[in-house]
Amino acid sequence: MAKRKLSSDINVVPYIDVMLVLLIIFMVTAPLLVQGIQVDLPEADAESMTSQQDEIYMSVDRDGQLFLTIGENQAEPLSDEQLIEKVGALVRAKPEQLIYVEGDSAADYGHVARGMALLQRAGARKIGFVTKPEEAAK
Repeated sequence: MAKRKLSSDINVVPYIDVMLVLLIIFMVTAPLLVQGIQVDLPEADAESMTSQQDEIYMSVDRDGQLFLTIGENQAEPLSDEQLIEKVGALVRAKPEQLIYVEGDSAADYGHVARGMALLQRAGARKIGFVTKPEEAAK
């Protein structure tokens, strides 16, 4: 029976796997840290979506004011017409653009529904809701 020679090399494959997982976690969470409007998001048990660099957020605060955040640009309150105009221009440039809706949990549902109707009137085809996971709220 032949004796096997002992190898003193370090196996770095597990370290590479850990680093790739950490890289993915940081890439997903970093864009979430730069949002401009403070809203108290409702809780939902839903799967997380992948993020993009040029994200568009329509936020509704508790008073029903509408905000539009594009990438890292700071949002300002917009009228209905201004929102339709800005989103319409963005959607014409990129028809498959996903627009995230952030509604404050204390906001009247009618304000959030009005914002979604304005997005549809502007031509948005893909609209997603932003919530925080139920575990994070506890």
